[in-house]
Amino acid sequence: MSESLISAEGVRFTYASENDESEPVRYVLDGVDLDVKKGEFLAVLGHNGSGKSTIAKHFNAILLPDEGSVSVDGINTANSARLYDIRQKVGMVFQNPDNQIVATIVEEDVAFALENTGVPPEEMRKRVDDALKAVGMYEYKDHSPSQLSGGQKQRVAIAGIIAMCPECIVLDEPTAMLDPKGRREVMSTIKRLNREQGVTIVLITHYMDEAAQADRIVVMDGGKVILNDVPSEVFSHTSEMKSVGLDVPQVTDLMYELQLDGISPDLADTHIITEDECTDALVKMLGSPKK
Repeated sequence: MSESLISAEGVRFTYASENDESEPVRYVLDGVDLDVKKGEFLAVLGHNGSGKSTIAKHFNAILLPDEGSVSVDGINTANSARLYDIRQKVGMVFQNPDNQIVATIVEEDVAFALENTGVPPEEMRKRVDDALKAVGMYEYKDHSPSQLSGGQKQRVAIAGIIAMCPECIVLDEPTAMLDPKGRREVMSTIKRLNREQGVTIVLITHYMDEAAQADRIVVMDGGKVILNDVPSEVFSHTSEMKSVGLDVPQVTDLMYELQLDGISPDLADTHIITEDECTDALVKMLGSPKK
């Protein structure tokens, strides 16, 4: 099994401003235990208020636990003297790319953090070019970000993180503000970084089809981890997913409904998450003799 890059143990966290002194403390994270393995693609699901974005912000010390601990490659995030090291290892991309783009030229934006950390000019040039090529935006290096689509802007934001050479990129709903084409572009970039360059990916999302492409899915509800497994296993818990306000892939939902209706219950496998798997299962059902 791969070594852990990020480890959360017994993490409890509350936003103080949200608590009424006369009421019990409301924990946004309530005893979270979670490991992120080096090189894996992990998706985190949960409805609004479940704690998924809050735990993501603990992964590179934007937030610190009230109780418990988070470590990045063995470094405790509460160690303020190692904050630079932590953020060199774990970069973060947010849902609105306009909030991360600071320059008027694409390549200057990607170089911004490198300039601020004193990377030598020759090394900076190479990192910027490599990062833009990695996200398919090299040909736009001289463009203004204002001329780009939402998906292209998000890829530039990802390039800015890649240029810092992190081991892990945490993406907090990076496709939430994009159209379907932009979503596909960003997801393609994420998967390529993970599969071809070995970058560890943590994707916070509310799109089931995006989560289905991950190696592992964590589902959160009420500040706790309630499911943690491979996509086919997590989505097979259809009734539990629906009970916490989440959906499952359409093909999984179809199998679930066939089971509920008693139509080929033995063949209606709710571990199915792809259209090809669903097609094969339906062919078997239609070819099976009626009982």
